[in-house]
Amino acid sequence: MLENDSNFKHINVADVESGLATKAHVILDIRDANSFALSHIPGAIHLTNDALADFLREADFDAPTVVCCYHGISSQQAAQFLIGHDFTDVYSLDGGFELWANNYPQNIEKA
Repeated sequence: MLENDSNFKHINVADVESGLATKAHVILDIRDANSFALSHIPGAIHLTNDALADFLREADFDAPTVVCCYHGISSQQAAQFLIGHDFTDVYSLDGGFELWANNYPQNIEKA
């Protein structure tokens, strides 16, 4: 895991994959509904603008939280947003779901 200048951190797909069995991270997928329904990281929560308020009311702000998008770009903004809402341990998934799917095609869930 690599630190960056902001308050969120970066995490690679191998670290997320190794933590799946123990549910070491809360995984938030911010991709569109169709993409999420077709395939996502096992156990991921689909976080949309419509679901954001409910998520924030029920979230564990101290749980290690990984934000996943398509390629690891948009997740950085979402991770920073969570930090701004008092989450303490937030990561952006480097390479996003595309890298996950390329490295772990056997470890994909469908809605």
